[in-house]
Formats: sequence, structure tokens, C-alpha cells
Amino acid sequence: MFLDPLCRRNPKFIQTVVELHQQGELRPNSFILDYDTIKDNVILISEEAIRLGLTIYPMTKQIGRNPAVLELLKRMGCSKIVAVDWMGALQIAAQGGDVGHVGHLVQVPKTETKSIARLRPEVWTVFSYEKAKEISNAIFKTNYTQNLLIRVWQQGDTFYPGHEGGVQLEQLIETADRINSLPQIKVVGVTSFPCMLYDENQKKLFTIKNMDTISEAAELLRNHGYTIEQINAPGTTSTIALEALAKKGTTHVEPGHGMTGTTPTHAFNDLPEKPAILYLSEVSHSYGEYAYFYGGGLYIDPVFSTYPVKALLGRDADTIFDNRYEAKLPDPSSIDYYGMIKANSTSIRNGDTVILGFRAQVFHTRGRVSVIEGIKSGIPKVLGIWDAMGHCIGS
Repeated sequence: MFLDPLCRRNPKFIQTVVELHQQGELRPNSFILDYDTIKDNVILISEEAIRLGLTIYPMTKQIGRNPAVLELLKRMGCSKIVAVDWMGALQIAAQGGDVGHVGHLVQVPKTETKSIARLRPEVWTVFSYEKAKEISNAIFKTNYTQNLLIRVWQQGDTFYPGHEGGVQLEQLIETADRINSLPQIKVVGVTSFPCMLYDENQKKLFTIKNMDTISEAAELLRNHGYTIEQINAPGTTSTIALEALAKKGTTHVEPGHGMTGTTPTHAFNDLPEKPAILYLSEVSHSYGEYAYFYGGGLYIDPVFSTYPVKALLGRDADTIFDNRYEAKLPDPSSIDYYGMIKANSTSIRNGDTVILGFRAQVFHTRGRVSVIEGIKSGIPKVLGIWDAMGHCIGS
């Protein structure tokens, strides 16, 4: 679904990848990032956020917490990064990044609380008094106070399966008062996820009830004497989402797929951000009527109902767009050693380049990441090779 806008809006990216792969500079099972386009996309999002008075915490799990992009974000003034889990927070810090937000979506385990406390995140989300107490115990007798966000929910809110949790709105004030009484702890805001969703049938982006819940929660806390510094509203964040969020009182947003032009809205609409990520593989062998290509990163974020996945295949950058095939991927219950392309053509050879475009979650895969700078100038340079956790494994 994301291959069409990728071909139409960033064809030079695809052609450059084909050339570099055939020259041996890029490897299969790699997510390739267009550095210049990510930079352009971040500028667009940042400018709109500034116009609306919003603060950005970039989410980088989708791109494998890539150090080259983390450094770019830092230089562009987006240095505070949101970590989806404690492992990501530690990795971001190890790469020289600053953790802006941790604990949401994944709560920090008790045994990791001291490690995360050493990073001094700008805010730390808790789902309960018990989690806040663990933080207080970890930082007791240190010289700083940890700012907390409370994740709030009420009946009718929407969660992805396995993402549920938080403090019920009816119990918010009682819980917040207990949390705020803990040593060196300060409640400064609220959050939920998701706060926006894309309606596949209407082809539109909407704020949902979760957003109203945290707006109501913030008002309740203000009325009880709390100074609210953050109403954090992540989910499906791009330039076109920001004004609707700001109107609901949002103060902080967390773009991830917006930086690579792969939010659900990007699949159907030409938004200001352009596609800046693709998946690169190559043909390994043939068996029967199928050509098999290397997998390892073939996890497609299931934001849509099942749809046919297309692939480009070939060795020539000038003709790659003429060779589009339907790709068959392993069932999610299987290990994605290979993907398959049904192609009877005798012209398909081992080593042919395979290009796919889909909504990625690199950190969830065995995929590698390569970043290319200079595509727009016509002088491309591969900045390096990293694994899915952001460790450098080659250049």
C-alpha cells in the first residue's frame, strides 16, 4: 500500500537504492532511510509545531533508533526522544541521545527503575500509584525531582490489543494526590494512546475519545490545584494532525511515522511529508513458479486490514518501475526467512534487487538499517549499517 506513494513521490530514492545495491554498497534485509527527505519532513513537522505552540518528542523505534537520525534530530532542535520501552531508553542514551519521555507505552520494570532514573527523563509515564512509588524509591535522597505523567482512561476509550492500562478517570484525583505525596515526585500532566486514528473507510484522520479523556483529566487536575505542563497526545502524528490536537489542548506530540511519510494517512493522501523509507532485499533462488527473496524484516505494522503487498524487482534503475509483482509474505506465525514473488519470467536472476514499501517497525525485526545522504544532490553516500536496535555493524 505504501509502495505506490513511494514510487510516485520519491522515485529517485528507489533508483539510487537499486544502483547502490547492484554495486554492492547496500545489503538485503535492510530498511533504507533517505536522510535528506527525513530532514525535510522533520522541518515541516517542526515548523507547524512551533506555529501551534507544540513541543515534539520524536519516536524512533520505527527506524531502529538509528544513531544517524538521532544525531540529525539533535542538530535540528528535536533532541528529546520518546522511548517506547526501557530497552529503547537505554539504547537511545547509549547513543548520546536525551530521553524526553519513557514509560509509555511500556511501563518500566521494577528491576530497571534505577537504570532509567539515572537517565533523568524529562517526563516518565505511570499507570498506577505503585509504579510511581518504585520511581520515588529509586531516586530517594538524590538531588532531583522526577516529573510524571499519568496515563488516564475511561469507558469508551480505544486501545490496541495488549496496550490497555492506566488510571481510571473517576479515580484520577485520589491517585494523583497519593502519587504527588511521594518524595521527589511531581505530577505534571496526562497522556493516552492513541489520541488520533485514521478511518480507513472515510479516508480521514480524527481525534478520538482518548483525546477528550485526557483533556478532561487535565482540567480536573487544574481544578484541584495541579499545574499541568503536559497534555501528551501521541498517535498518527504528521503536520496535518497537529492543529486538531492543539485545539484539544495538546502540548506535546510524538511523531514517528510522520518523519518517514508512512502514517496511515500517507497511504491514501499526498501530505507535506514524503516517503523516506523502503525495504531492500534480493532474489536468493527460485522454486517452482516463485522467486524467493531474503526476509528478516518482513513485519508489516498491521494498521490496515490485510492488503496485497507489491514489490519492484530488477537490476536496472531506469526500468525498475516497469517490473511490479505481487509479493507473498510468510504468515505472521512463521519466521520470515524468505518472501516470495510469483514470476514465471526467465529474466529473473539470483541477485536481482527487490524493493518493498510498507509501514515498518524496525525494532521488532531482524532487519538492518542503512542511511543514504545526498540522494537529492545526485551524490549519494551510505552513512553506515546498523542493526535493528541501533548498534553499528558496518560502513
